[in-house]
Amino acid sequence: QVQLVESGGGLAQPGGSLRLSCATSGFTFSTHAMNWVRQAPGKGLEWVSSIYSKNSDTAYADSVKGRFTISRDNAKNTLYLQMNSLKPEDTALYYCARGMYTFGYWGQGTQVTVSS
Repeated sequence: QVQLVESGGGLAQPGGSLRLSCATSGFTFSTHAMNWVRQAPGKGLEWVSSIYSKNSDTAYADSVKGRFTISRDNAKNTLYLQMNSLKPEDTALYYCARGMYTFGYWGQGTQVTVSS
C-alpha cells in the first residue's frame, strides 16, 4: 500500500535551517507529482511547495519562496524540503502529499517549531 513517512522536523532558532524528508513506498515515485503542505497551530492547511514528475519543475508559496527548496531523489523514492532562514511563522506540522491538483495520499506529518 501507499506509504509516506515524514522525518526531520524539530526545534530550530529563527534564521536556522532544517531539512525534511518524506520516504515513500507502494507506488512508482518517479511518475507522481509530490507536495509539501503545512498546518500551523489553530489554522488551516497551507500549500507550501510542489515538484513535478517529468521535468522536476517546482513551485512555491510566496511565504516560503527564496527560503525553502523542494527536491526529489527518484532512486531513493524520497522527497525533501530544505528550509533556510526559518521564521517563527514557519512553525507548523509539515505533511508530504502525493498528487497534482488533488492530493490523494498524505503522510502523518513532522512537527517544525521555530523559536528562540
